Amino acid sequence: MKSSLKIFILCCICLACFNLNGWAQVPEGAYEGHIVFSLGELGIIVNFKKTHDSLTATIDIPMQGAKGKPLSNVKFNYPNIYFELPAGPGLAKFDGKIKQDSIIGAFTQAAVVGTFNLVKLKPEDTITPPKHKPPFKEESVKFTNGENSFGGTLTIPDKPGKHPAVIMITGSGAQNRDEEILGFKPFKIIAEHLGRCEIAVLRYDDRGVGESKGKTVNESTTLDFATDVEQAIKYLKTRPDIDTIKIGLMGHSEGGIIAPIVASRNKDVAFIVLMAGSGVKGEDVMNEQKRLIMKKAGSSDEEIVKSLKLSGQVFTAIRKNKGMDAVKKELKKQVLEMAAKDTAKKKQTPEEEAQLDQMLDAQLKAYQSVWMKCFIDLDPRPYLEKTTCPALVLFGELDVQVPPKQNEKPIADALKKAGNKDVRISVFPKANHLFQEAKTGNIDEYAMLNKEFVPGFLVMVSEWIRKHCNQ
Repeated sequence: MKSSLKIFILCCICLACFNLNGWAQVPEGAYEGHIVFSLGELGIIVNFKKTHDSLTATIDIPMQGAKGKPLSNVKFNYPNIYFELPAGPGLAKFDGKIKQDSIIGAFTQAAVVGTFNLVKLKPEDTITPPKHKPPFKEESVKFTNGENSFGGTLTIPDKPGKHPAVIMITGSGAQNRDEEILGFKPFKIIAEHLGRCEIAVLRYDDRGVGESKGKTVNESTTLDFATDVEQAIKYLKTRPDIDTIKIGLMGHSEGGIIAPIVASRNKDVAFIVLMAGSGVKGEDVMNEQKRLIMKKAGSSDEEIVKSLKLSGQVFTAIRKNKGMDAVKKELKKQVLEMAAKDTAKKKQTPEEEAQLDQMLDAQLKAYQSVWMKCFIDLDPRPYLEKTTCPALVLFGELDVQVPPKQNEKPIADALKKAGNKDVRISVFPKANHLFQEAKTGNIDEYAMLNKEFVPGFLVMVSEWIRKHCNQ
């Protein structure tokens, strides 16, 4: 899933390398992206600031609780850029190149070798308004679910009458209403396309994100998120401009699990669209993610087996709520071995070791969230086996986060067991997890791709929904 692969081996991170030639082209502001290496990926935000004739930068690593950490040795010689983050065993370095609003390059720390990608975040007010008024309007809306309140956007056709509606459901991790990833806003694009097709769309910020308040994503489970969707359905039913018997669900990644959970127990759901939804348990999806990502990164079979074995130890510790100390000990041993191999430094200073312990603790804490405890054992099949409404199931051929070869057949078999006779399954050639046209499908490619769907995706979705709403 889009963010469910949380890395637990590289817990001390250092960034490097930018070079810029041409002061006018120095990066400024916030850039969001990932570090990608053999064991997975780690989200980062780098903030650049131009001062007189120098460039400074800081880094946020949300998964590790790091915010505003200063970067050192920042160098630029356009299009090259370089910077470092002194932390833990082995200096982490980023050596990259600027390409328009993106920065792409090599990442190294001790014996760990990988890549990184960043894309500039732009304020909403910099977006050029359309030349012609669209045939829909956007309305800010709110609804509640117990102690949680949700802020969202309802895209509604600009014509009188009752309209069919789709509720968008985001993937794993804390997502805003557009499900924005590295500048790509898939839910906004879908909402505007369906709005032009006279279909209303409700999209909302996840728990604890943007205008949504209350419990956060990490304090909640996939089953909790399903109740949020049910409250969104109830809200739409109060509106005179919505056709209450034509409300469907469209979920991406984890949202593709949530949609059938809701549909299985709410028979008034008119249809579901699953974008890269999984058909097997969370642990199995995460293991296959790791295997494919490591394989594409050139890891040996021995390295992959070793990493998957360690993943098994983590999942067992999560289930039993004990054993994390042993996991931490093994992780620390592997990180120190890599550092020693790369730098010939056999012993860390007390300060370096304390910093490493702090980062390991932060990383492992993320694995002990109530969300993770639920997700690793959550099996979508029992819910799919009770889903009888029309279903459109979509996959990307190159998806490494929810691979179609692992998930297509289990979903098809479960819907067949439900007696569901209105199912369409489509695998888009050359598409990644975000349904962008890709070359490898790997995560490190996301920032480099056009911020648009593969050809035919939006048309298939809108035509299928209109057909099932008699539009």
